[in-house]
Amino acid sequence: MCLCLVASAPLTAGGISAEQWYSNGEQAAKQAMQLKPNRHKARNIILFIGDGMGVSTVTAARILQGQQRGESGEENLLSFEHFPYLALSKTYNTNQQTPDSAGTMTAIMTGEKTLAGVIAIDKTARRNDCKSARGHALHTLLEQAEQAGRSTGIVTTTRLTHATPAATYAHSPEREWEGDSEMPPEALATGCKDIAAQLIDFPYGDGPDVAMGGGRRYFQPTSANDPEAPAMHGTRKDGRDLIAEWLANRKNAAYVWNDAQLEALDVSHTDHLLGLFNASHMHYEADRSQDVGGEPSLSEMTARAIEILRRNRRGYFLMVEAGRIDHAHHAGNAYRALTDTIELSRAVSTARAMTSANETLIIVTADHSHAFAMAGYATRGNPILGKVVSNDAFGEPEARTKLAEDGKPYTTLGYLTGPGYAFDKEMVQSSKRRKPVAGRAQDLGDIDTTDRRFHQQSLVPLKSETHSGEDVAVYADGPGAYLVHGVMEQNVIYHIMRQAMGL
Repeated sequence: MCLCLVASAPLTAGGISAEQWYSNGEQAAKQAMQLKPNRHKARNIILFIGDGMGVSTVTAARILQGQQRGESGEENLLSFEHFPYLALSKTYNTNQQTPDSAGTMTAIMTGEKTLAGVIAIDKTARRNDCKSARGHALHTLLEQAEQAGRSTGIVTTTRLTHATPAATYAHSPEREWEGDSEMPPEALATGCKDIAAQLIDFPYGDGPDVAMGGGRRYFQPTSANDPEAPAMHGTRKDGRDLIAEWLANRKNAAYVWNDAQLEALDVSHTDHLLGLFNASHMHYEADRSQDVGGEPSLSEMTARAIEILRRNRRGYFLMVEAGRIDHAHHAGNAYRALTDTIELSRAVSTARAMTSANETLIIVTADHSHAFAMAGYATRGNPILGKVVSNDAFGEPEARTKLAEDGKPYTTLGYLTGPGYAFDKEMVQSSKRRKPVAGRAQDLGDIDTTDRRFHQQSLVPLKSETHSGEDVAVYADGPGAYLVHGVMEQNVIYHIMRQAMGL
């Protein structure tokens, strides 16, 4: 009788019967009872950072991924949402309620919170003041791993010198000092080094074994032509060719600048790999196919990094950043932010498939969130990037889009701050004019809001959308993952990784 009742029960959206909801919930609770903490020492740690990947971004990305497969989307989970341990992290800087990436990543990598805009320097220094930073450098987990004989790696879709990756290996009172051309004369005279030079002049061991991302211009002198765009030149005023120095000063070193070279690389004979795939930031995942030189995906870079690092029997530490989630949000462009989040999920899945949960701790988190919201009362399965279609008085989908009090349709996704509604070309023009177009002046009735070039509406007109200050999620799997629990200060993540690895 029970089987007949279940089989004949009406299906809800997503194809799950009413009885199945109860059964699924019961099974999930039983599975949770079987969880046992893995107290083994972590041979390896892979830290994934979704820059700007707040909870609303994760939720919207999971729905979009499901809808791309033809599902309603809400029932979907990203790869790291299957991890058994979860916590919330408080992201504020010591001097800012709403944080920036330099201060937050410093907390994650050193165990100490610090000022916004400061990279691996403690809070007693002053931002943009070279002299005040002397003697106040904070030891990073990557540096400690190198000293302990572990292999280390950095993978990012931003410039390798950008705040988040820089906080793993560099020390600077100013995040903008990515190359010597970006530094004031007094800082150079005082003895501060630019961030790119610090990657090459790494003082512990032979430095990071793998470093992949963008930012070629900060590694090449002004006399060097860019391989992808010969009309462009490097920006280094000191004449150093940091790429040549990487190859000359490291054993079995390789340099690649496009995806074909990365794919052809013989990892069995490569101990040190530098990959610089763009003069500036790498492309968004949604636009990667348009790159002339050819850029690898975050998943492909992650796989290559693991193949090289795992040759060290002592283990490794790898940081992987989906950095352009943040940039898409700053532009008010949900499509690119969410597709980069989905690619991060693929990279996590790749890493888990290439490693053992018995010896590799994987942590996935964000440095901060964004002023990005999912709102309205859209019906189940409504396109997450689309305009809101609500339900009628009987709980059934309406036949038309929902109108706001101003008589205009609105999208499920939007921003509190930012430049407002536009398409890519209009965004560039608006940026040049420095005139954001926020508010509800535009009618979206005939606009395809699911287009990758569409930038959502915002409330407060700003040239760039801002970070937000709410907590972000921390997902963990592997040895020591059980230490991730509750609501914790962001700097605790460092201490969890350090204890798990036994450094």
